[in-house]
Amino acid sequence: MSQKSVSRFWEWGRKIVCVGRNYADHAKELGNAVPTEPVLFLKPPSAYLREGSPILVPRYSHNLHHEVELGVVIGKGGTSIPQGSAMDHVAGYALCLDMTARDIQDECKSRGLPWTLAKAFDTSCPVSDFIPKERIPDPGDVTIWLKVNDRLRQSASTSQMIFSVPYIISYISDIISLEEGDLILTGTPKGVSAVQEHDELEAGIDGVVTMTFRVDRQQ
Repeated sequence: MSQKSVSRFWEWGRKIVCVGRNYADHAKELGNAVPTEPVLFLKPPSAYLREGSPILVPRYSHNLHHEVELGVVIGKGGTSIPQGSAMDHVAGYALCLDMTARDIQDECKSRGLPWTLAKAFDTSCPVSDFIPKERIPDPGDVTIWLKVNDRLRQSASTSQMIFSVPYIISYISDIISLEEGDLILTGTPKGVSAVQEHDELEAGIDGVVTMTFRVDRQQ
């Protein structure tokens, strides 16, 4: 990814490929089986949200949950990328929130329907500033955390992920070609919970980045 592309990355964005249930304790807290292969879903570019704008609770949801995640920004596209060279395709990282309309997701799951309404709405993917690759030498060993109104809700090391970043990149690219500027969300640890209108969410990667968002309700 060129320096010009990096500086403009969050202005234009590309597709967002998300990995669900990538922390065993999170899968268990929602009553889900621990997966034996990655669970994938998508968010559109319109889901991106930068600091300074509010997270909007969809009109059709009354149980919006936070999920803090390490995001991987693809710098070089590819298809069927081998695990051994997967990190060569990484430009950098971002801290991300996968905002989830949990009541809608539960309804969709019970009816055997896709999660789109629960996961892909506008403002469902708040993101930090772009983090250059060299600032996170090992994406499998960083601590991510999230506070709601200054109370810690989530904190874990990415070493607890079931599937590593190289494995995820390789797995996704076998199914969906990855392109420069794509964002991969690598899953959330346990501790997800509901947020309310006017709540303040602060999230961070120790020693690297922090970000803050407020919650509002869609009018």
